[in-house]
Amino acid sequence: MAGKGRLLPLLPPLKALSVALGEPSGGAQGYRGGQEVSGQVLLELAAPLRLRALRLEACGGARAAWTEAPPLQPLTPPPPPPVAAGTRLEAEVPYLETRRELLLAGDESFILLEAGKYEFPFSFQLPLHPLATSFTGKYGSIQYFVNVTLESASGPRQSVSREFQVISHIDVNSPALLSPVRQTQDKMIGCWFFTSGPVSLSAKIDRKGFCNGEVIPIYAEIENCSSRLIVPKAAIFQLQTYVVRGKTKTFRQMVANVRGNHIASGSTDTWNGKTLKIPPVTPSILDCCIIRVEYSLAVYVHIPGAKKLMVELPLVIGTIPCTAFSSRNSGFVNQLAMDMRWLAQALPDHPEAPPNYADIVSEEEYARHVTVYPTSVDCDEQLCCPMLTYIQEFRFQPPPLYSEIDPYPTEVEDNRPV
Repeated sequence: MAGKGRLLPLLPPLKALSVALGEPSGGAQGYRGGQEVSGQVLLELAAPLRLRALRLEACGGARAAWTEAPPLQPLTPPPPPPVAAGTRLEAEVPYLETRRELLLAGDESFILLEAGKYEFPFSFQLPLHPLATSFTGKYGSIQYFVNVTLESASGPRQSVSREFQVISHIDVNSPALLSPVRQTQDKMIGCWFFTSGPVSLSAKIDRKGFCNGEVIPIYAEIENCSSRLIVPKAAIFQLQTYVVRGKTKTFRQMVANVRGNHIASGSTDTWNGKTLKIPPVTPSILDCCIIRVEYSLAVYVHIPGAKKLMVELPLVIGTIPCTAFSSRNSGFVNQLAMDMRWLAQALPDHPEAPPNYADIVSEEEYARHVTVYPTSVDCDEQLCCPMLTYIQEFRFQPPPLYSEIDPYPTEVEDNRPV
C-alpha cells in the first residue's frame, strides 16, 4: 500500500530503517474502523548496535489551522502604527492512538544486534467506531500514521513514519440518497426599462448519491426568451468547510464540468440525460466536527452582460455503488424467465385433435331439428317438396372424422430422375 514516509538522517551503524504495510482486506483502497493493520519494520545494520528499545506508535486525527487576518482600521491622521500579525487558529480531533513495544531491553541495559538485516512484524486493530476519511485540503487534513522509534545505547533516537489511508464507507443505496433532486430558477435579463426577456432553467437528477467513476445523467430544460445568445453548462463543485473555535473557513473548487450548445433568442434546449463523469475525488466527509467535504452539481446558464443563472443540486460521493437499478433489472429478468418456464410447461408436446362433432350435438337436439320424410321408392321420381327441405336435413350432420393421413391421396407418378 502506497504511503508517505518521513525519515531523519541515519547515523552509523544504522544503514536502513523503514516500515512496510500490508494491503487492506478485500483489495479496498483504504482501511476502515475495526479492521486490523499489519506490517513489518525493516532494520539493516552496517555494524553491531546496542539497542535499548524499538517502539511503534499508530496515531491519526483531523487538524485544521489558518491565520485570521487582523481587522482593518480606519485611516486617520497621523497614520496608525503597523498592525501586528493576525491570530493563528488551530483545532485538532484525535481518532487513533496506540503503542507497541517491538523490542525492549527490559532490565538489561541494552540488546546487542549484530550487523545484518532484521524484520519485526507488528499488527494492531483500528477502533470500532467510524474513522473520518483521509483527506488533505486547503486549511487542514485528516491523516493516519505508523511511527517507529529506535533508541540506542549510544546516539540520538532514530524514527521513521509511514502514512496509511482510512475510508469511512458511505452506502449510496440508502433511501435518502436514491431520491431524485430537482430545482427551477428564472431570471429577467436587462435593467430598468431596457429589459429583453426572461431566461428560465429547470434541472433534475435521478438520485443524490454517486461514486467515483460513475456518470451522472442530467435532465434540464432551458428556455431563452431574451434577446441574447446564452450557453448552458454543468459542473461538479467540491466545498471544503473548516471550523475552529466558532469561526468558519471555506474553500470551493470545480472538479468536473461539461458544456452544452448555444441557445438562440426565442429558443429552447432540453438535456435528456446529458452525461457528466465523476473524477477520482475524496468521498464526502460528513462525520468530522472540524472538517467537512461536500459536493454539488451546478447547472447554470452563461448570459453575456449579466450574472449567470444557476441551480445547485446536492451530491453525496459515496464508496458503495448503487445496486437498485441492477436489482430491478435482475428481478424483471427472473420474472420473465419464470413466465416463460410456465408457458413452456403449459404447452403440450403434441397438438390435441379437435373434438368429434357427434360429441358436441346430442341425439335429442339432432332429432328436434331433423324432419323425417318417407323414403322414395323410385329414385327417378320427381321431387314433391322444395329443395330447402332437403337442405335442412343436412344442417346438423357431423363433419368427417379428423385424421392426419389423407384418406383420398392424389395419385401422382414420380418421374423425377434418381
